[in-house]
Amino acid sequence: MSAALRYRRFWRWHFYAGLCVLPFVLLLSVTGAIYLFKPQIDRWEEREYRALDEAGRVSADAQAAAVLAAYPRSRFIHYRLPERPGDAAMIELGMPDGRQRDVYVSPQGRVLGALDPEQRLTAVLSRLHGSLLLGRWGDWLVELAASWTIVMILTGLTLWWPRPFAFAGTLWPRPSLRGRGLLKDVHRVTGFWIAGFVLVMLASGLPWAGAWGSAFAWARAELGLVDGPQDWKIGAAPAPAPAHVHGVGPSMVSSTMESTPMDLRASLPAGLPLSAFVARAEAEGMVFPVIVIAPHSPQRFGPLTGAEWTVKSEPQNRTLGRSVTFDPTSGEELARSGFADKHVLDRLVNYGIAWHEGQLFGWINQLAGLVVAIALMGMSVLGAVMWWKRRPDGGLGAPAAATEVGVGRGLMLAVVGLAILLPLFGASLVAILLLERGVLRRSARVSAWLGLGART
Repeated sequence: MSAALRYRRFWRWHFYAGLCVLPFVLLLSVTGAIYLFKPQIDRWEEREYRALDEAGRVSADAQAAAVLAAYPRSRFIHYRLPERPGDAAMIELGMPDGRQRDVYVSPQGRVLGALDPEQRLTAVLSRLHGSLLLGRWGDWLVELAASWTIVMILTGLTLWWPRPFAFAGTLWPRPSLRGRGLLKDVHRVTGFWIAGFVLVMLASGLPWAGAWGSAFAWARAELGLVDGPQDWKIGAAPAPAPAHVHGVGPSMVSSTMESTPMDLRASLPAGLPLSAFVARAEAEGMVFPVIVIAPHSPQRFGPLTGAEWTVKSEPQNRTLGRSVTFDPTSGEELARSGFADKHVLDRLVNYGIAWHEGQLFGWINQLAGLVVAIALMGMSVLGAVMWWKRRPDGGLGAPAAATEVGVGRGLMLAVVGLAILLPLFGASLVAILLLERGVLRRSARVSAWLGLGART
């Protein structure tokens, strides 16, 4: 295949990929840029429950009892330690309808208010970013857009390579240009500088995606790559409901909640009180948020905890997370785990998640993610403007299709490899080829509008 033919094909792929994913790139860039600041947004949302008077503070048991008295048909799940002295504690409850509620209680044991964890600003933003608020179909749509965005970046890098090489117009725009030429320079140079960051961002999001993440989870478990459950959610599927609590099925638990008020001691197994394990959590010096999980409570990525108390740190920078379990009767430490104890594969995924969420390097990571998101939005808009300026009347303005049939062996292997790595890309590519050959080329008008041309 000649260099000119290869260039034309890459340009055509880049054009169509960019045109199709542009709305998704803009939406995901905006929502992703905002979600980078989740810790700050969460603190703002909890502003009424922070920096309170500490005089007359009571024990964690008294705080939990006050919350359960205010929600008599609820079940205690976990206690979140205050981030700073004077902040309210947060107690998560299981409600009779199966939903959860985050209740805030002052140091003096006064119930201050409650939030639905699924309706918090960052929770809604996360669902919008990950599934467009459309559930599983939206999750697949986002993954498909991400897959074609990878194709857009790879083809863009191929088009970026200068022939012949020159620093101006390659590493920085040429200020002598005007109009569309300058826009093209800015688009190409910006794309080069952010391409690596965007590829890492996209790749780090794939373990969460429905199709790719499910395949990865299957390989992780069924091929024996990693022992133990994964600690990240896949796709937009809801968290699994509790299977049994103390040997009682969920329907029996619900009916019991509806008819019988709960107190703290009745909802927990015999043994040491909650305050004993809160004290153990305080002594651990873990990174906020630190939660004390009751035995047999639902977890985020598994059905239930075991028959022991668990003290767990769940920061977005997952490298700092730790977990310690204690015997409920004696308070003896049973197990301890941290980031270093994870399999290298899980550590790599969690590094990627922490980077993706802007928390791996603190504010530096947030700033880098924000700059990349803004640059990606700007580059996408520039690409759309350039297309709009050059498109002819009565046509889409796509680069003309090559008249020769067939592709080089190297390009074919690259496309097949990419289709295997990105299954939704592979499936959509087959569908597009079938649509083009079976429908679009049968209409001369449609074929001309799309720039398909005739094959020889």
